[in-house]
Amino acid sequence: MEMQRNSYRLVSTLVAAAFAFGLAGGALAQTPPGGNAGTANRISPNTPPGTVGGTTTDNTSAGNVNQTGMPQTQTQGDVSFVSGGVGLDESTALRRAQHQWPLSLRFTGPGSEYVSDVHVQIADSKGATVLDATAQGPYMLVRLRPGRYTIHASHGDEHRSQAVNVRGNGSARASFVWHASH
Repeated sequence: MEMQRNSYRLVSTLVAAAFAFGLAGGALAQTPPGGNAGTANRISPNTPPGTVGGTTTDNTSAGNVNQTGMPQTQTQGDVSFVSGGVGLDESTALRRAQHQWPLSLRFTGPGSEYVSDVHVQIADSKGATVLDATAQGPYMLVRLRPGRYTIHASHGDEHRSQAVNVRGNGSARASFVWHASH
């Protein structure tokens, strides 16, 4: 009888130990390398507690969903485009991809600082709007058919227009500069 009672105690102890190790293992799995469980949901050990999803020194883009640094391609009719360039990875990817897109746009402000939230309308040679979008960063790459186009860009109360002749990939580029900050 004593032997049976000791067996129950041993089994109970082993079950309790296995349960405790299971909980500890789950906590360890959530702990970042070199960190502690209190930093498990943060981006890095240097990120302030309560910060989730990035820091002010984060060089990536929230819109980057494909691990290449490129923002997601969007379409309007038969025109496709990407815009962004706020983070270092994204701006580098957009600059590298310029030669693959027929039209490349860049938006800057005073002191060559980059500008975002630029309203862009592109009209074909007949005046029909082929793209009406807002740039999410200082770069916009547009895939459209060869031809002559007029680009209308607005930032704040300032408007700029520029004519471009699109021939092929990477052939047309336009820069828009605003002299006042908004």
